[in-house]
Amino acid sequence: MTGIGGGVELGAQAARSRALAVLRVRSRALAVALLPAAVAVILLAGGSTGHLVGGGWDAARWAVSVLALLVLAATAAVALVVARARPAVTPTVAVAEESAPDLYRMVRDLADRLDVPAPSAIALTPDCDSWLEDRTHPAHGPPPARDHDDLSDPVGPARRRSAAAPVLVIGSPFLWWMRVGELRAVLAPVVAGTGPAAHPDIAAARRFIRGLDAAVAATSTDGRGPLARAARGGIGGVSRLLLRGCRVHAAEMERGVAAAAAERAQAVDYGLRIVAQEQVGLAYAGWDRLLTRVALPAWRMGRWPSRLDVGVVAALTELSRRDRLAEGFASRLGERPACDLLEEPGLMDEAVSLLAARLFHGGPAETGPDWAPVGWEEYPEEVVDRAWRTDAARLHRVLDTLGVRRAAEDAAPGTDGPTLSRVLDHLTTTPAEAPVPARDPAADADPDATPGTGATSGTAHHATPGTGATSGTAHHATPGTGTATPDDQATSDPQAATASDPSDPQAATTPGPQPLTTPDDQATTAPAAPGSADHSDDGNGTEDDDDDLAGTTPRGAALAAGLSAQLAREEARTQALASGTAPPPPGTTTGPAATGTALWDDRALPLLPLQPPRTGREILTAHITAMVCCAAMDTAGATPGLDWLDGPTLLVDGARRADLALHVRSLVETGDPAPLRAWLSDLGVRPEKPVRLV
Repeated sequence: MTGIGGGVELGAQAARSRALAVLRVRSRALAVALLPAAVAVILLAGGSTGHLVGGGWDAARWAVSVLALLVLAATAAVALVVARARPAVTPTVAVAEESAPDLYRMVRDLADRLDVPAPSAIALTPDCDSWLEDRTHPAHGPPPARDHDDLSDPVGPARRRSAAAPVLVIGSPFLWWMRVGELRAVLAPVVAGTGPAAHPDIAAARRFIRGLDAAVAATSTDGRGPLARAARGGIGGVSRLLLRGCRVHAAEMERGVAAAAAERAQAVDYGLRIVAQEQVGLAYAGWDRLLTRVALPAWRMGRWPSRLDVGVVAALTELSRRDRLAEGFASRLGERPACDLLEEPGLMDEAVSLLAARLFHGGPAETGPDWAPVGWEEYPEEVVDRAWRTDAARLHRVLDTLGVRRAAEDAAPGTDGPTLSRVLDHLTTTPAEAPVPARDPAADADPDATPGTGATSGTAHHATPGTGATSGTAHHATPGTGTATPDDQATSDPQAATASDPSDPQAATTPGPQPLTTPDDQATTAPAAPGSADHSDDGNGTEDDDDDLAGTTPRGAALAAGLSAQLAREEARTQALASGTAPPPPGTTTGPAATGTALWDDRALPLLPLQPPRTGREILTAHITAMVCCAAMDTAGATPGLDWLDGPTLLVDGARRADLALHVRSLVETGDPAPLRAWLSDLGVRPEKPVRLV
């Protein structure tokens, strides 16, 4: 215990010294602002006493006095903006104490054991993370209720607000996947952070940094006129300068706070915390797969799964069942889950699921005709079947625009509908045709070289940076998307696709912590997802599009370009309709508690986009796969299904068929339909029969 106490003391001292360094930056800035006023006072005092007389001194007094007034006015403006700017608050679902008394009791008992103040409130976030967040700013609402009458407190409301404990934000997947003991062990170092947060110097330094950050954000918008823009630019420049001066000290202060909290938490459930950290990585992996492979296709169809946290339990249970290395995880299911600490876990799961759709996809804040909840039992029919038929219909519309005949001249009557044969015949490469050649790097360097031919998809690959701003200590994981979608399997390596088949008894998936990625990294590290329509329709294409379509057939490249343009037009119409609707009023509630829409800017949704736009080849592959699945359902008795780890899947006689991707890839890249036709014949699919479309 002596070693632990010494570690806590060292970490706290380091944090306090860095907090004082941050406050010294503030004091020096104030001293610089007051320096012209001090010089003006000296000059005025010297003139009144007869020491500094003469024309030169009079001119100096006037000049310095005017300068002092200007500097004081500018300082007051900066201080006013910093004080009134609203710091960013993470979108969460508030958990009232009456809706989770057991959870509050566990957290308070944990705080008592750690000898730190208890958090002022608890909130849930659709993320595999937990942290403390200061919400004592006046714009964040009234302070928490006190146990005694406010009139009997002589320190006043301002002092009470500054002394309020931060809010404990808990990742909702932890509540549903972890057991009660594991959640307690994971939250121990987080709750321990309330101790350093209560220190006056650390609290003052954090308020100063948050104020500067909020001021920079507030002044980043364009003003209404040249004078307003100049004022905003000046205030923003001063705030950025002060932030740069505090950056190193603030980072070291937070490291000291985290070190002190971690040392203090070692005395509570240390052995169990090691096991619980393994569950953190496993929950992150399951949550990541559920969002990118299961929830994202539903969101793009205008449906939002209302039980995401229940789904992550099902996904992780399935992962444990398939993985030979995870056999021991099934025994945990007999213990009490942490979601039992909530009075109504179903309502809380629904509220968190809707908030997740807002953050990761940008869906509306309330349900409606085009934004309805969907249960897991309805998912195959309401999402999978509808998505496939929508993509198949879009594929045939683009073929119509390209002038492709619906049926051959010698076809039987009644076969001129949307058929799979039409797609296969169009993409079949004749001996006179050749795949689009790959881009030659030497030709790009030589301006006189002849560029490679081939149509481009017309998409503009751009990343939307995440803007989530959180504050606190003891972050366990950062949301990222490091898994591929089922549609992506068609463009992966054949050996990798075969090894990734969970039904293969030789393939084993090892659970564990996944690579951490930040929202800014998602634009370059996350794989593409199905159904993305975030493309530009300028028809010029980009170098990435040329590289992506290199190696495909000319007909396939042209079809991919048409599909990309069609998706871009549909997305533009959707965004135009969404921009015509007014944002929800502040204080709108969803589910059992308010999601804090008044505390964060919901005009630039999604705040944390999951994945960048798909490439032209991925779009073409997804649409051909959807058409094949529609033909299999309508002519061979196949059914749509939901795989908890891979999302939408095709079921034939109740068994998943995961070998379709390789055959579709062969058609897209080489124009050879023989492997796909053999696969269709083996299943009894009749490609010449018309299919039902949306």
